[in-house]
Amino acid sequence: MTSSTTSPGTERAIPPTAARRVEFISLTHLNPSTELEPVPSRGIDPGYFRRYVLALEEAGYDYTLLPYGSGSADSFVIASAVGQLTKRLRPIVAVRPNTAFPLVVAQQLATLDQLTGGRALVHLITGGNDAEQARQGDYLPKERRYARTSEFVDVLRRAWTEPEPFSHQGEFYTFDDFGPGFRPYGDTIPISIGGQSDAAFEIGGRQGDVFSFWGEPLADIRAQIERVHAIAAAAGRTDRPRIWVTFRPIVASTDELAWRKAYDYAERVGRTFQEGTYGKRYLGAAPPQNVGSQRALEFAARAEVHDRALWTRTAAVTNAAGASTALVGTPETVAAAILDYVDLGADLVSIRGYDTLADAVDYGKHVLPLVRQELAHREATGRRGTVQDEHLGALAPGFDADALARVR
Repeated sequence: MTSSTTSPGTERAIPPTAARRVEFISLTHLNPSTELEPVPSRGIDPGYFRRYVLALEEAGYDYTLLPYGSGSADSFVIASAVGQLTKRLRPIVAVRPNTAFPLVVAQQLATLDQLTGGRALVHLITGGNDAEQARQGDYLPKERRYARTSEFVDVLRRAWTEPEPFSHQGEFYTFDDFGPGFRPYGDTIPISIGGQSDAAFEIGGRQGDVFSFWGEPLADIRAQIERVHAIAAAAGRTDRPRIWVTFRPIVASTDELAWRKAYDYAERVGRTFQEGTYGKRYLGAAPPQNVGSQRALEFAARAEVHDRALWTRTAAVTNAAGASTALVGTPETVAAAILDYVDLGADLVSIRGYDTLADAVDYGKHVLPLVRQELAHREATGRRGTVQDEHLGALAPGFDADALARVR
């Protein structure tokens, strides 16, 4: 299958939009069960969890995301464990504003931040699926959920910074004479916001320290980043939200092996999704309610391969349930693809694989160093290096993923 591509330039000038530094995120898994090999599990395998977290730190990741769902382990407890098991890795706590009062969350986050010497970050999940929200008693319509998130952010920041007691009477939260609250290790704690609806962009651009995206074609995500920045500027911000983008790389020693692996993975993951054997709750085959998943499926319908290495079949076979777009190729090709997004302004890059622990280790050995080497070259010379021009992936003339996958 041929790809939908844009051509790379050979210009060595660093794009003015390019991030000068990049930090890497992974997602912590609690047991060996994967989308490729689902295994029965009670939830947390303490030995595996410890190995996983320590492997992330050794591999050079900067952050790890602790996800949240109605049937998952508590993200705060897991984040506290990550903080105590590691010395440098920063836990990102996923929080849904419907699950706890903001003053309590502020206290929990400040406590985590103190325990970890200032390593805490929070990712607020407004909620894109009505059924999942209802499982924990949240029946607000989506547009009101974003309004609640906005008020939640305001209360968090005041709880961390107000030097005197204060009261609040809002649409969703009311309290009297709170504070001063328990302070973070530093001045504040970064707040990440994601989503692709108009309300998500408005709140993220106006209030977020970080705005998160799933992996999209370059032209599409460029427009989305510009939109976030424009909202931030219109709000009078002197800074911009950092840009976080997430991929599921599928890497091998040659591009041919990587594409064979990718097609095998898509078949296995799709079968797992259909059987519902990974995790407790799949969202099923109904059209997804959240705009991010809708966009991922639109990109998959447009083309399976986009730009240098972005592959959407993994999104199509899972109904885009969560971050699911892949980057396929050699470590060099995948590193070059990541740098394409860095050139658009992404400075937080989340990469997590399908063979979870093994992939995290491999990325740390073979992908992260290549990206960091290129950024060091740019810092030293003021010019781009050659990795993006030398490893074209799907941008190479005559590229055909189907043909590569059939190579024996």
